[in-house]
Amino acid sequence: MATVVLLGTLDTKGREYAFLRDRLVGAGADVVLVDAGVFDPVGADPDIGRAEVARAGGADVARLAGDGDRGAAVAAMARGATQVLRRLHGEARLDAVLAMGGSGGSALAAEAMRGLPVGVPKLLVSTVASGDTRPYVGATDIAMLYSVVDIAGINRVSARVLANAAAAAAGMAGAGALPEAVERPLIGATMFGVTTPAVTTARERLEADGYEVLVFHATGTGGRSMERLVADGYLAGVLDLTTTELADELAGGVFSAGPDRLEAAGRLALPQVVSVGALDMVNFGAMDTVPERYRDRTLYVHNPTVTLMRTTPEECAQLGATLARKVSAATGPAAVFLPLRGVSAISVAGGPFHDPAADDALFSAVRDNLSGEVDLVEMDVDVNDPAFATAMADRLAGMVVGLQQAG
Repeated sequence: MATVVLLGTLDTKGREYAFLRDRLVGAGADVVLVDAGVFDPVGADPDIGRAEVARAGGADVARLAGDGDRGAAVAAMARGATQVLRRLHGEARLDAVLAMGGSGGSALAAEAMRGLPVGVPKLLVSTVASGDTRPYVGATDIAMLYSVVDIAGINRVSARVLANAAAAAAGMAGAGALPEAVERPLIGATMFGVTTPAVTTARERLEADGYEVLVFHATGTGGRSMERLVADGYLAGVLDLTTTELADELAGGVFSAGPDRLEAAGRLALPQVVSVGALDMVNFGAMDTVPERYRDRTLYVHNPTVTLMRTTPEECAQLGATLARKVSAATGPAAVFLPLRGVSAISVAGGPFHDPAADDALFSAVRDNLSGEVDLVEMDVDVNDPAFATAMADRLAGMVVGLQQAG
């Protein structure tokens, strides 16, 4: 029988969790109810109590309750819940996890869920699921379901939403393992719409060589997800063809992956082949969301919800230096490829972002700041030329094989 772990604060949501537990049992699932509240549970008796969760987080639940510091209590119980979920998963007592809450309960549950491996079903019913969910989901596969009404009692709306959530969690928990597949080394690749032809060519080349390629959409979350999989040891190499997220980090765009982007592979000595794909652009939302200070810049409406801004020579010089510095810090094999005739589909000759001065500033900064230990390959083609993508793929495959043979 599949097991669904219910994680929640039973001092405020006990009756609602009792409803979820009954629905899960009715759907044929075994249930482990974990109490992450700090006061006595009301309406449901947990299988793993709040004192045990607090201890797992290095805290005393009585002290947390007595101090009256809600923020500290949530942080401590989130740490403890993370450890409890990991233990249950390691003991094969967690096939899916389901939680619900407002902003505080969602933050607690989401932190604990993020501690589980990718692929473990994670469902969070939340009052904040219709807004910006990035702080909750992060770079993981948490599914969030908007609760529509506040989670305060069982009524005709909340009952239907929670019943759906229970059915979904039970279904995911009981789905079983996927058919056995031949294990192939995993490669991470970064892609944007304006670099899709290149990544498609590279992916097909690597797949023909026996690799499985995970393509990450370079929208900030995509870059963070790839960095996390690198850090977790999933990948054998990285084809970082599309580093556009660096531009959003520099200029305040909406697709930043944070200041640590392009560092995990180098830190862990993972083979990486890097390029400057889509560093000609910074991403914003609809045209009216572009900051006032950028309104006189070269802007391009990619679609009704995405507006692109061309990076200037000054920004490109900073981006080239940043990329070169990060790759130069690599402790493993690394190479940088420069497409001298355009870094995206719209920066080629005749395209709306064609700007030779900006491209020259980018390329010069890479040349000037890249360590002599890192191979630099320059090709007189644009980024989407099949020859460019094939060369990058072949170089990465050679690095991976070389590292395997050396090991």
